[in-house]
Amino acid sequence: MIDLRIERWQAWAPGLDNAAAWQAWAQAPHAVSDDGKLQPACAFLPAMQRRRLSRLARMTLEAAWPLCDDGEQLPFVFASRHGETTRTLALLGDLVDEQPLSPTQFGLSVHNAIAGQWSILREQRGESVALAGEADAFEHAMLEGTLQLAAGAPSVLVVVAEELPPPAYAEWIDDVPFSYAVALRLGKTTATGEAPTTTDWQLQPGRHDDRGTPCAWPHALDFLRALLVHEPSLEHVWKARRWNWQRSR
Repeated sequence: MIDLRIERWQAWAPGLDNAAAWQAWAQAPHAVSDDGKLQPACAFLPAMQRRRLSRLARMTLEAAWPLCDDGEQLPFVFASRHGETTRTLALLGDLVDEQPLSPTQFGLSVHNAIAGQWSILREQRGESVALAGEADAFEHAMLEGTLQLAAGAPSVLVVVAEELPPPAYAEWIDDVPFSYAVALRLGKTTATGEAPTTTDWQLQPGRHDDRGTPCAWPHALDFLRALLVHEPSLEHVWKARRWNWQRSR
């Protein structure tokens, strides 16, 4: 059994850019309209820095930035199943057209590029981890976050983000109903100075015996839904893995 505390949360999706909007979504989950054009403001960054960020990177930073206080150094865990699909498709198009590849675009397409951009722009000098998981990448990211807590970190930032992929990927990617980024600030359940907004959870990994029902929503979004509607428990299954979540406070 793994114990953890959700100290704060932040999320972004098209049309869902504040707590009230997410609270309404949690009451009636639905696929929001996403034409791939609407981007987070990232107003905390100078315009020159914003222009260099992909949409996925902007989503990640928009969600994570408010959870890290000024001057604070926190471990950072970034997880995405599909990563920079838009940027990667553009690079593949250049290859087909026999055009030279941009070293900058290639460097920013790799899976840990967003974690690196966070470290640079936020002047973070601590641990950063980039995970590429399957449908339960959220749980693996949360496990990594709890390991960082066990190693001595007072709090950890975990961000799970996916961008709705270009139509060319439609035959292979069917688990991103719309672009989203969910950021959670994790702490230890033994921490003092509890705030009214914190919640304690227990996560128990187990084996899946094929009798569970896969989640209708990406796991990060479903956990956020459960968090906001004060659901006492939820279960996520994927292949041979079963993840049981129990709210303990």
